[in-house]
Amino acid sequence: MTDWIMQHLDVGWKEVLIFVGLFVATFVGSLAVVTWVLVKLPAGYFSDAHSHPPMWGATHPVLRWTALILKNLLGAALVVLGIIMLFGPGQGVITILIGVMLLNFPGKRRLEKSLVRRPRVLAAINALRARFQRPPLIVDHDAFSSASPSSTMEP
Repeated sequence: MTDWIMQHLDVGWKEVLIFVGLFVATFVGSLAVVTWVLVKLPAGYFSDAHSHPPMWGATHPVLRWTALILKNLLGAALVVLGIIMLFGPGQGVITILIGVMLLNFPGKRRLEKSLVRRPRVLAAINALRARFQRPPLIVDHDAFSSASPSSTMEP
């Protein structure tokens, strides 16, 4: 089977090893970045009481718009990578969540909360935070939520 693939797709072992190496490197890299972001996130980030200061508020407008565009491009790339990771190994939903956190669009806050409210996602995030001695995330449950307040996974 592998001989047929290599003959018909004109792929050699060198290309396969490069692909596997790139896959492993991006997988490990994405896990490291996702872990870092989730550990550094304030426990009340998804709480209504958490205030979000304006990003780059006192900087030059060109710098502010450049940073905003780059931040949104990175967020879009993470969302796409997260969707790809849903079909393979990796932290797809969590990568999508981090990508969404970087994007700016109407309804973003509700989407973030709906992703984090999923019991398995919240449990995975809080287990990771506990491993690094960080408090669990506090997630408010508003009227738009289908999750019950008991699904916050309090320790």
